[in-house]
Amino acid sequence: MIGNSVYSPSDQSLSSPNPNLCITVGSMEEEQMVVEGEEEEEEEEELPLPIDDPADLGIDLEDDCDGLLQIETGIDEDAPIAHSAPAPGMEFESYDDAYSYYNSYARELGFAIRIKSSWTKRNSKEKRGAVLCCNCEGFKMVKEANTTTTSRRKETRTGCQAMIRLKLIDFDRWKVDQVKLDHNHSFDPERAHNSKSHKTSSASANTKLQQQPPLHVQVRTINLYRALAVPHGTSCSSSYSSTSPGGDHSLSSRPLLPPGGFSFLQDFFFRIQLTSPNFLYLMDLTDDGSLRNVFWIDPRARAAYSHFGDVVLFDTTCLSNSYQLPLVSFVGIDHHGDSILLGCALLAHQTFETYLWLFRAWLTCMLGRPPQTFITQQCKAMRAAVSEVFPRAHHRLSLTHVLHNIFQSVVQLQDSELFRMALNRVVYGCLKVEEFETAWEEMIIRFGLTNHETIHHVFQDRELWAPVYLKDTFLAGALTFRLGDVAAPFIFSGYVHEHTSLREFLEGYQSFLDKKYTRQALCDSESSKFIPELKTTHPYESQMAKVFTVEIFRRFQDEVSAMTSCFGITQVHSNGSASSYVVKEREGEKVRDFEVIYETSAEAQVRCFCVCGGFSFNGYQCRHVLLLLSHNGLQEVPPQYILQRWRKDVKRLYVADFGSGCVDIMNQDQWYEHLHRRAMQVVEQGMRSKEHCRVAWEALQSCLESI
Repeated sequence: MIGNSVYSPSDQSLSSPNPNLCITVGSMEEEQMVVEGEEEEEEEEELPLPIDDPADLGIDLEDDCDGLLQIETGIDEDAPIAHSAPAPGMEFESYDDAYSYYNSYARELGFAIRIKSSWTKRNSKEKRGAVLCCNCEGFKMVKEANTTTTSRRKETRTGCQAMIRLKLIDFDRWKVDQVKLDHNHSFDPERAHNSKSHKTSSASANTKLQQQPPLHVQVRTINLYRALAVPHGTSCSSSYSSTSPGGDHSLSSRPLLPPGGFSFLQDFFFRIQLTSPNFLYLMDLTDDGSLRNVFWIDPRARAAYSHFGDVVLFDTTCLSNSYQLPLVSFVGIDHHGDSILLGCALLAHQTFETYLWLFRAWLTCMLGRPPQTFITQQCKAMRAAVSEVFPRAHHRLSLTHVLHNIFQSVVQLQDSELFRMALNRVVYGCLKVEEFETAWEEMIIRFGLTNHETIHHVFQDRELWAPVYLKDTFLAGALTFRLGDVAAPFIFSGYVHEHTSLREFLEGYQSFLDKKYTRQALCDSESSKFIPELKTTHPYESQMAKVFTVEIFRRFQDEVSAMTSCFGITQVHSNGSASSYVVKEREGEKVRDFEVIYETSAEAQVRCFCVCGGFSFNGYQCRHVLLLLSHNGLQEVPPQYILQRWRKDVKRLYVADFGSGCVDIMNQDQWYEHLHRRAMQVVEQGMRSKEHCRVAWEALQSCLESI
């Protein structure tokens, strides 16, 4: 197996199996390289550096991309780069990459480097190994020393032993085989800056800046050069923690990964990337090179986001319940109303800076396309980061977790069925803001919670979680969608528990995704073939049976069936094209009034809004609106209320199609990504029917013959 990638490649990615620079930690078992028929030759001159110096590569995402992950732009010689020290086991895509890394490390510390020796295969110019050393290595020969004295040049060689030895492995990768870090002299940054190796590096970097591509190409070729390998055994002095009653997350002293976890995580990423080139992962490192946070996302999730990116839930159940695994996940809702994974991360801390990095990393992967609604748990740090990265998104709190926090905080009432019923009645039963606030006040007085700190904090945030305030927010069923519970994270329920280790999680991760994708495919198949049994004779039911997926149709069918409990439509106000109606509904022995606004435009388009907020909450119209539509003579649900995200007749391509389609003709990685993406779109379209398959096959055959 080839070495394991440590930082994510750039989009296009950030997804290419051959990024400009790939620094890796190989297996812990050292492989002895046998060199046959090779001879060592001394090199007097330093080899020129490559034009692309990854240490100085970066982008600045401006204007409407403010929320994206910021990566340094240009060359700033004074800015600290904080490259981690070289270590045995590091691997690079090429010799030039290895040279660039060691040269950048040297420039940061304040010394220069040169090539002490290199060797090639006999009768060939192919380089097989090299030793890069400090420029102060060795001593001048007597003749050289006399010449130096005559020209009055200061003697710089001190016999310094600092060096790294490189070996070519697997014919295309370079591995650090031996390292000596100690110097026997002081560093002279100014003199080192003027050395041959660093002058060449700066010239290469300036050339690169002059050739910098447009913004859309930069976004698609982000290079995270600073994400260097962490030597085996290095741990992070960071932590994660649980949620306090007030909703803030405190810190506990605990490393991000267990001993040996970094190597295992790295192997996991590289194995996936070998079979899935668009797989992406990003690592956040401390100044000393320790792993602080890591984020990853598979290509299907990035593609699915284009279909279901309107509502995203951020699940931190593992953190808030102090699981062994500091896992968080981005979750979407697919066309079957089921959960889909849109990215995962392991976090060392629960601070504003951590969430800021993570949200920017995730948004960068989605090329700056924020969700319409973003749902999280209660946390001040998280809330501030959401405001910073997703300023235009509707930030809401998970109602499930809010209610859970309430029950956890009122210890004396946890077993009180009366309190549970009262809370549910206040949260779900109030239709207007004034009604909710009055009922809440009465409830806390009744149960003696007037001065309860958690209850106070929860009520302060009521506009972010109480349904009565969310009627202008599209939630796609997430209001009653179980984001999580005490036992396990919502999407990983039955898979991740309190004592799940990193190894157990990663070993079952791909199997978990395969089951999710298989389930989705089976639901697609069922929806395309299934002829549902109708419960009524209403035309709306038969109309939606042909349109909605099975699960969404069943939910809609419940609304149609419930129309029988509604009656007494009364028009209470009219103002030109807009009218206000009251629809009565019988709930047990009680009758409630629901106000519905009905409006017709000049184009005869109908708009409806019910005080219950059914369409915003669920993505399909409620029983009250359906009854009014029928009352006004509409035989079908208006098309604007049939969302594409729920339709079963939409063929969804799970091949990411981000960017403008422009390809850097000098970048072979972009050739591959562009061709692969277009080819997969042909394959997806070809699966629609036998005729589509025939046309796609003939087109591919024609293309192949032309090539």
